[in-house]
Amino acid sequence: MKQYWRSIEEYESIQEQGNKGNQDDSLKETPDHHHDEPGDSDLAGSHSRRDFLKMLGFGIGYAGLLSGCEMPVRKAIPYLNQPEEIVPGVANYYATTFYDGHDYCSILVKNREGRPIKIEGNVLSPVTKGGTHARVQASILNLYDMARLKEPMKNSQETTWEAIDGEVIAKLQEISTEGGRAVILTPTVISPSARHLLKEFMLKYPGTEWITYDAISSSAMLQANEMNFKQKAIPDYRFDQADLIVGFNADFLGNWLSPVEYTKQYTKKRSLMDSKTMPRHIQFESYMSLTGSNADYRVPIKPSEESIILLNLYNLIASAKGADTYTVSESPIEIGKLAEELLASEGKSLVVCGTNDLHSQLIVNAINHLLGNYGTTIDLARPLLTQQGSDDEMAALVDDMVQGKVSGLILCQVNPVYDYPAAQRFADGMKQMKLTVSITERLDETARLAHYVCPDSNYLESWNDFEVKKGCYSMGQPVINKVFNTRQAQDSLLRWMEDQATYNDYIENYWEKNIYPGQSKFDGFRGFRNEVLHDGIYVDTSSAGAQPSFSSVELQAGIEPEGEGFELVLYEKISIGDGKYANNPWLQELPDPVTMATWDNYVCIPPGYAKENRLKLEDVVLINGDVELPVLVQPGQPEGTIAIAVGYGRSNAGKVANGLGKNVYPLAVIADGHRKFSGRKVTMERVSGKRYPLALTQSHHTMEQRALAREATLMEYLEAPDAGNEMHMGIVEENLTLYEIPQYEGSHWGLAINLNACIGCGNCVISCQAENNVAVIGKEQVRNRRIMHWIRIDRYYSDEADNPEVIRMPVMCQHCDNAPCENVCPVAATPHSSEGLNQMAYNRCIGTRYCVNNCPYKVRRFNWFEYAGNEKFDYNLNNDYGKLVLNPDVTVRSRGVVEKCSFCVQRIQAAKLNAKMENRGIIDGELKTACQQSCPGDAIVFGDMNDPNSEIKKILDNPRTYQLLEQLHTLPSVNYMTKIWNKDKEDKKVNYRRTRYVPHSVKHGKKHS
Repeated sequence: MKQYWRSIEEYESIQEQGNKGNQDDSLKETPDHHHDEPGDSDLAGSHSRRDFLKMLGFGIGYAGLLSGCEMPVRKAIPYLNQPEEIVPGVANYYATTFYDGHDYCSILVKNREGRPIKIEGNVLSPVTKGGTHARVQASILNLYDMARLKEPMKNSQETTWEAIDGEVIAKLQEISTEGGRAVILTPTVISPSARHLLKEFMLKYPGTEWITYDAISSSAMLQANEMNFKQKAIPDYRFDQADLIVGFNADFLGNWLSPVEYTKQYTKKRSLMDSKTMPRHIQFESYMSLTGSNADYRVPIKPSEESIILLNLYNLIASAKGADTYTVSESPIEIGKLAEELLASEGKSLVVCGTNDLHSQLIVNAINHLLGNYGTTIDLARPLLTQQGSDDEMAALVDDMVQGKVSGLILCQVNPVYDYPAAQRFADGMKQMKLTVSITERLDETARLAHYVCPDSNYLESWNDFEVKKGCYSMGQPVINKVFNTRQAQDSLLRWMEDQATYNDYIENYWEKNIYPGQSKFDGFRGFRNEVLHDGIYVDTSSAGAQPSFSSVELQAGIEPEGEGFELVLYEKISIGDGKYANNPWLQELPDPVTMATWDNYVCIPPGYAKENRLKLEDVVLINGDVELPVLVQPGQPEGTIAIAVGYGRSNAGKVANGLGKNVYPLAVIADGHRKFSGRKVTMERVSGKRYPLALTQSHHTMEQRALAREATLMEYLEAPDAGNEMHMGIVEENLTLYEIPQYEGSHWGLAINLNACIGCGNCVISCQAENNVAVIGKEQVRNRRIMHWIRIDRYYSDEADNPEVIRMPVMCQHCDNAPCENVCPVAATPHSSEGLNQMAYNRCIGTRYCVNNCPYKVRRFNWFEYAGNEKFDYNLNNDYGKLVLNPDVTVRSRGVVEKCSFCVQRIQAAKLNAKMENRGIIDGELKTACQQSCPGDAIVFGDMNDPNSEIKKILDNPRTYQLLEQLHTLPSVNYMTKIWNKDKEDKKVNYRRTRYVPHSVKHGKKHS
């Protein structure tokens, strides 16, 4: 059986056993007991008779105590005049849009009695198609964040909107009259109305400029496309049209450009549900990304090797096509087979690069052009309109600010004092101005230096419109009255233009004049406007342009960075991204899909270097003699490189984020007119005797030679549909039991997870947390292995530590029909329902934890503390605003009770009630669990296993389907489908082996015909 491992320590243990000739023995590991106290030893696994009697006495006494307690009285104030659209207990859904200058998603917001409590994807969106990602799901909590600004401020003191408006208008007029220069600095604006408003603002105040600044930049791609196509744009990539995907440091399933859209496209062709073919994915990257860990072949490279490999790849393709080639050093990776595969997939391949480097982007464009991918897998006729920031304009602005050439600055939802590499120069420039205004949701690092701070409304309190792609529009509308005394940024600009119209009026006027005339369905604007607000989206099919022609330019590889040390890679975490959401506790506690770490950033170092220098997890190192961070030994990290996540080290974000981790944005460099987040040489030295605790979550048992994760290659699957799952039928036939086989006359609810469609992004974890009121417990309790998430995503490595294969499995309560937990509960707190649900009666549970110990899947969670209203857990459940996010349909659990996945029983009951009112049965697909509904990969299917026409029944009959630990005969209702890889029979090391590396001794860029 294939050997799997979870950490570098476990890998070394396996290697040691192999050296002793014990490879066939299962890895010995002590059971994962829940500690009675944080300091208890993991080895305290045995209990004496005295311990049992103490627990028995406590249990009986506690049960008696509970029976004599009364529930506290909670008073509700009824509506005097009930709003027509609100029915107590019934949710309303509003279509709106999530966009923060970086991430985009069309969404539906669930509203209960006037407060938003849950976000779902909008299935009508042609871009995101009902999917979301973790940051979108968690953004609901930002609405109720107490760190948000509550009043406008002048010079750090609260003031009034009237006072600010009067002074800002006067200073803008003064700057304009004197011929001075004012700048509006924003992230990428994709709102057509806002873009029009900004142009009018600049006409109102001559001398005003608008500059776009994105914390994570794609300006090199914009420049490359401008040089090749005379179009400064981001292409519309079509992963669903590609038979071969080759990525170079592009984490397109995680953070790059449009990850929800790309995940939908990627998993659609790789799920193997509707076809027997799937695209091959090859990823070259300089750190272990979410995308790379899902690739069929992953090739670790240094950042400095990227453009050399790309130019060699171009030369091989160009030679075959009779095009010009260029002189370049030998490729450090054997890529001959890759070139052959790309040539065999002309017009059906896709090469993407996520590095903000002009050389790499130009080479990638040339490769895609030679392969005929433009117009098929790459579309520039309907470009993506996000990520339009200009690095050279931003650099010029900072120089002008320092030189006193800028008199006024209006910052709108940007924080360059934190996330710009030359942050101190930017701060120095701000101090020289007559007027600095920050429009922001919180008093961040930049806002605290501004003369005026104008609290911006949350996107769920605001009107807006968006054009994410050319002709593809979505709407934003408020789903709650303003929580604090805030004002939308566009409304502030209107006031400073001395225009008393609301921004909603402005949007309506713009749409009536500019967008409404392009449609023919409606005769009146009001009907058109209402439908767009209802659906949340509008697509102008006539707006797509023609594919631009390609103009070739001279190609060359980049220059190797100077100096000694490691090549640094800065990356975004799936959880907090670029740092905007650092104060969101849901995201801070979300385990990283690769490292499984929470609450911190750290230095990912290669296993080989760690072994040579005896560095282990939590040892502390010093980067460039300045940044002190703990170490995490990351399998797959390329030799000679280190990787660190940005977004940490905040000083003005809120109580959750402040002081957590270190800010590494200053380690980025500005070179060739672009901000580069990888390739810089840095030094790393050990801080002797110092350690820093990290909170990692994957501490469950090993596989112990049992086939939990099952996998096969596509060739094996085509030969035998049960490839990798051959043992399933044998286990089913051999299982014997003394218990009666349970029979379900009505519905029998079940869930299935397609491991080919699950990318491990963690979106389901946050969606479940929002739906089911799962508590945040903090770093200390995570270290004590008391994580409360109802879903965990197990990550297993296999193969060599230098470049392992990765497989993931979401695991929740399996709702076993022969549930081991039910037999041992002394108070019947976990009964089995007539529809196959393993239930929890919280008010009966006395906390013996027998069920926890008897669960072979380790999916039951015990509340060690009262997390709600407890000052020691000062997160969203410890203040009245944070509690507004709670779902009233789900109980908030108290101390001393066990909780776990319920298959969203509240949604089941709501669907049954709705069907009963309409005098019909539940239609397959209308009932979705929270994890299923928001999954960007459509990896989860839920339904009635007794319905012969249901999707879940079809999956049960699929030869790829099996159950976790099915040899125990617990009869789980959660099913898994084997992971299929599109690999060749030959070893991947032969296909992409590392060659002898030749230093940069050849002048790059010389053309050969």
